[in-house]
Amino acid sequence: MTRSMKIDFVSDVSCPWCIIGLRGLEEALARTSDVIDADIHFQPFELNPDMPAAGQNIVEHITQKYGSTPAQSAATRQMIRERAAGVGFTMAMSDESRIYNTFDAHRLLHWAELEGHQAALKHALFDAYFTEGKSPSDHDVLVAAAVKAGLDGEAARAVLNSDRFAAEVRAAEHLWQSRGITSVPAVVIDERYLISGGQTPEVFEEALRKIVADMAPA
Repeated sequence: MTRSMKIDFVSDVSCPWCIIGLRGLEEALARTSDVIDADIHFQPFELNPDMPAAGQNIVEHITQKYGSTPAQSAATRQMIRERAAGVGFTMAMSDESRIYNTFDAHRLLHWAELEGHQAALKHALFDAYFTEGKSPSDHDVLVAAAVKAGLDGEAARAVLNSDRFAAEVRAAEHLWQSRGITSVPAVVIDERYLISGGQTPEVFEEALRKIVADMAPA
């Protein structure tokens, strides 16, 4: 017998640990399908809400934000590439990669949930940014991702050319921040349990099975 489980996956499409965590979570859910029937909702979080649309070079940005040297930044990216490859994802970041504003991507994801294609769009956006090196603030890139996810391209562009869902995204961001979410990915189970970070499938599986056991009637 499976137990229904609501999962809020709080993340940003420019966060490498978020796609690593998502792939790990999805693999863990496949392994625990005998006991869990999961319903995943992607919630917005902006790592760099003040980033201009044109973005910033990743090495420059990491140096300014975290004080990392170029060598440290390169070593971290190599480690991230290896972790991503371990869950079957191609991370093609380089010294020339850029960090972009992701607010419009979150608006599109909000709309995609209403249309029943949110997970597919989330994956398409991760592919566009991390594997293909495209800007998630570019409306053409976002529309192409929407089409790849099975959404109507003209409808997606209409959303992007308006301010639709801006208030809803801001409200959701504030809600999760008010609940103590300050870093991503944050995986919130049934609004009661938190699994933080881009964990491996094994770590996610162990945590999920413990949660299921905790939910069981005494």
